[in-house]
Amino acid sequence: MLENKKILIAGAGVSGIGAARLLGKAGLGAAIYDGNQNLDKEKIKKQLPEGMELRFLLGEFQKELSEEYDMLILSPGISVNSSIATSFFEKGKTVWGEIELAAHFAKGRIAAITGTNGKTTTTALVGEILKTWYDSVFVVGNIGIPFTSVALDTEESSVIAAEISSFQLETTDAFHPEVSAVLNLTPDHLDRHGTMEVYGETKLSISKRQGKTEKIILNYDDENTRAMAEKTAACPVMFSRKKMLPEGIVLSGDVFVIRDGGRDIPVCTTGEIHLLGTHNYENILAAIGITYYMGVPVEKIRQAVMEFRAVEHRIEYVDTVDGVDYYNDSKGTNPDAAIKGIQAMVKPTVLLAGGYDKKAKYDSWIQSFDGKVTCLIVMGETAEAIAGTAREQGFENVLHARSLEEAMEMAREQAAAGDAVLLSPACASWGMFPNYEVRGKKFKEIVRSFKER
Repeated sequence: MLENKKILIAGAGVSGIGAARLLGKAGLGAAIYDGNQNLDKEKIKKQLPEGMELRFLLGEFQKELSEEYDMLILSPGISVNSSIATSFFEKGKTVWGEIELAAHFAKGRIAAITGTNGKTTTTALVGEILKTWYDSVFVVGNIGIPFTSVALDTEESSVIAAEISSFQLETTDAFHPEVSAVLNLTPDHLDRHGTMEVYGETKLSISKRQGKTEKIILNYDDENTRAMAEKTAACPVMFSRKKMLPEGIVLSGDVFVIRDGGRDIPVCTTGEIHLLGTHNYENILAAIGITYYMGVPVEKIRQAVMEFRAVEHRIEYVDTVDGVDYYNDSKGTNPDAAIKGIQAMVKPTVLLAGGYDKKAKYDSWIQSFDGKVTCLIVMGETAEAIAGTAREQGFENVLHARSLEEAMEMAREQAAAGDAVLLSPACASWGMFPNYEVRGKKFKEIVRSFKER
């Protein structure tokens, strides 16, 4: 299908370069467009297969490009409403994202996971469970390993666990998981999607190519995802932390149970796992459901769930310095995710927050402090909005920092032995850091420097 196409890639970041590299390995050429006129072309060329033809188009986008090129590969950071995307849509031309491109070349079976929160932990756990039973397993997508980077390495026997963001789902078409999951749905990225309705439809599109015998795993406890059962063509399987469903994956007392065809199949107990927080019970329930319907025996699921530990940047214990515990929850990039971080804390907590403004509301997050947060240190472009909301909610101990380094010095002064310091920003990192991983690594680096003083 792609052999005779003139392909334009929009965006020269990790996703765009990954797409170019995949096309080059497949023996195809492409052009790459980026608004940065000072892009380091030589650095990009060194990341591509030898001999690949890649044309660079830099600076202001010219609409004539949508006449010249047959299809567009759109990086997830570029909106489908951008001028470059709309110019291709208006001409009826194909617009793919990196996931669609990778799936075009990949072989094997796919388990695809989306949702507002918990995607990375659930996908990582699904990957570990799959590895106990299958020989060829790939864990890809928004988790940090581009699907495009491994698509050509997959085989018919491969099994792929894919974390898929709403941005990536905007540009899927034939992408077809065998099992899909929508973990939850709370307000996020409304600066891009506009409304919760559009955001929810985008998330549910993960199942649009599934048939009625293929499973979609949905959170019964979230009214938004529960309602998706009526809208999907796939076969819904519910999981619940709160209700003893007649069928599905449930938490019965302290036991994770698969209820299937009249049978109750225990997996393990909450006392046998290493993950902090009740929100992780939901991630485990989802992962059990996904892997059970991907064909993994229950004893293998049990083994992997009991051995699994928290992923980096998600309520990750870093170290204890002068009696203060430091936790890195940099992946708490929206208020709902950050609430989970606070709920997992069991000590008086100094909280570091703020960053890029995604037009979120902070009221429920501030309310979740519930006497546990002793001091809130804010930074980034959302600092004033967060501080204002905190005061409206009656929380007065708010400090302003100009950088993460300054915030950490303040936190060290505020925290006493027996307290915790938690980085759980409730905001994206952009404007201060390129991504939440860099932010989290910087936090850990500063904690290590405290220990060396």
